[in-house]
Amino acid sequence: MIFVTGGTGLVGAHLLFELTKRGQQVRALKRNTSNLDQVLRTFSYYTKEPQPFFNSIEWVEGDIFDYFSLEELLRGIDEIYHCAAIVSFDEKERSHTIGNNVEGTSNLVNAALENGVKRICHVSSIAALGKRENGEMVSEKTNWIPAKKHSAYSESKFYSEAEIWRGVEEGLDAVIVNPSIILGPGNWENSSARFFKTIWDGMKFYTKGVTGYVDVNDVVSIIVQLMEEENFERVKNERYLLNAENLSYEDIFNHIAVALGKPQPSVYASDFMMGMAWRLAKFASWFTGKKPLITREVATGRNDINNFDGSKITGVLNFQYTPISDSIQKTAKLFLEEAK
Repeated sequence: MIFVTGGTGLVGAHLLFELTKRGQQVRALKRNTSNLDQVLRTFSYYTKEPQPFFNSIEWVEGDIFDYFSLEELLRGIDEIYHCAAIVSFDEKERSHTIGNNVEGTSNLVNAALENGVKRICHVSSIAALGKRENGEMVSEKTNWIPAKKHSAYSESKFYSEAEIWRGVEEGLDAVIVNPSIILGPGNWENSSARFFKTIWDGMKFYTKGVTGYVDVNDVVSIIVQLMEEENFERVKNERYLLNAENLSYEDIFNHIAVALGKPQPSVYASDFMMGMAWRLAKFASWFTGKKPLITREVATGRNDINNFDGSKITGVLNFQYTPISDSIQKTAKLFLEEAK
């Protein structure tokens, strides 16, 4: 049986559909506050009859931070896909984000070792990789160096990976993937799917920074192939950077705008403007008591050039990335169908 964390997220929901479509037995962790409607909606993007696939999932209520309940939930599990993580770029939540993501992964590793789980796939992020100067390519071998400028999310993903490697030293077989920004249909208010909602609402600003992008179905296809019996022995205890293309935010926003039939953002947001924006947002939050609309961690580096090399995986699996233009077109089509 397969155990999945983070099943209500973008990657997790797509993964659950792929696994159930293959007829796999799946146990998925959820909290008592989890909204499963988005999972069913995600399934409906790919089949006219999503309910049978959704109903085949054994949903179990629990908390990744409760070790003893987790140990019980992993009984009878052969493999784990760890997709869950808190994503926050709010300075006030820094210690919470780092502590919880690392503790959750540590608990999962310990419970897996206790139950003799055969293998685990940890969905990490390019945020756990180092940076290179002058736009030089970042690869799996680029070292992450501790620094104050790292976001809480970056730190949490790096130290979460450390827990996976610790598990490997203690006898757990694992594979780690580091996706770039993942594009695909999901909750239009969260993750990268929010790009489409923001452009639809008439966003006017763009930045010229460059980063990597990959389609959500590519990520799912890769991790499922990596965990297959015939592949796992030769790929285990390695990490794989997943990135289809390096593109500027300007290019991405323009592609999305065209696909949605909306005006392209026309105002360049310089580093100075971004700096002013997060400071004003922080100032406003003192009076409203609400989270700032933009934080320093979000604003910083939006004009930096960061290129990522996702070629290692193509030498391991018989796989080709989906062009990002195709990913945007498919996602925009689904967004427009829901926007009617």
